[in-house]
Amino acid sequence: MPLKPSMLIVDCLQYSNWSESIFREMREGGVSAVHVTIAYHETFQEMVQKVAHWNRLFEQHADLIFLGRTGDDIRRAQAEGRTAIFFGFQNPSPIESDIGLVEICHQLGVRFMQLTYNNQSLLATGCYEVNDTGITRFGRQVIGEMNRVGLVVDMSHSAERSTLEAIEISTRPIAITHANPAWWHGALRNKTDDVLKALSQSGGMLGFSLYPHHLRQGSDCPLDDFCTMAAEAASRYGVASLGLGSDLCQSQPDSVVTWMRNGRWSKQTDYGEGSAKSPGFPDQPSWFSDNRDFLNVAEGLKAVGFNDGEVAGLMGENWLRFFDLSFGSAASGNASFEDTPIGVARG
Repeated sequence: MPLKPSMLIVDCLQYSNWSESIFREMREGGVSAVHVTIAYHETFQEMVQKVAHWNRLFEQHADLIFLGRTGDDIRRAQAEGRTAIFFGFQNPSPIESDIGLVEICHQLGVRFMQLTYNNQSLLATGCYEVNDTGITRFGRQVIGEMNRVGLVVDMSHSAERSTLEAIEISTRPIAITHANPAWWHGALRNKTDDVLKALSQSGGMLGFSLYPHHLRQGSDCPLDDFCTMAAEAASRYGVASLGLGSDLCQSQPDSVVTWMRNGRWSKQTDYGEGSAKSPGFPDQPSWFSDNRDFLNVAEGLKAVGFNDGEVAGLMGENWLRFFDLSFGSAASGNASFEDTPIGVARG
């Protein structure tokens, strides 16, 4: 029986070159919620300018998108045929060295913040550093403040010790919004079995990445290989702890990936996951080129043995549950994390 196009779809990471055509593709693909990056190396003021730009987009395309702040906004988006946009940072640069800005960012609509990009930050160590010194003194304070206001700790680009310490320190489950298991593909950005076990056991979430550098065989990765990896991950960590974080960077010029990797910190070109021969964005796999292709993933998951309920969880229901629990103040009366079942491994 074919999968219904009304299935809830939540993508927990994109950084596309936003336009009306992409917003319409989201609607064609039935995407009800997307976590979008609004900062890499930006200062607080530069980030505020990004928020102002998004406010104009929300006004101009109110029939297609709106700012999401809670899980209920995903339900509203699905009911109204629109897409809820959730803001996130891929680096803590916008909070500068001021812990008071954590709450301000949350008030502006930010719901995810990575403690690092690839480098050492004021909070933790990035995955490209040789020495991982873990969570800093400032980082511990910031995690506590993020927990208090309802801003999710994201460790997608962080090194192993820092990630494990963040899981331990945080009183709320954290997320790795866009990465894959390192046992499937050994990219620096992918996560070890130890990290993913600790993440799932603490109630956290992993969003599978569809970015070619994170896929075995890169742009040529077959859909069934990706979905078989997801099935193995479900057997190890439990289906309920897994979702999608495509890391789609649609229609972006290569100058953007240079900014992502280099910011203002380096005089030398850092190619990150690319190389001097292939410095730009890689081609997406044929089965996932834009937001209209999510049902290809859903069909692939069903083909490798996931049942309808598990597919629904992976495509969006698991993220919806996490959003419900994660975005409110710690004193707001949200459902207890202790009352939320952690994913049970598939037997």
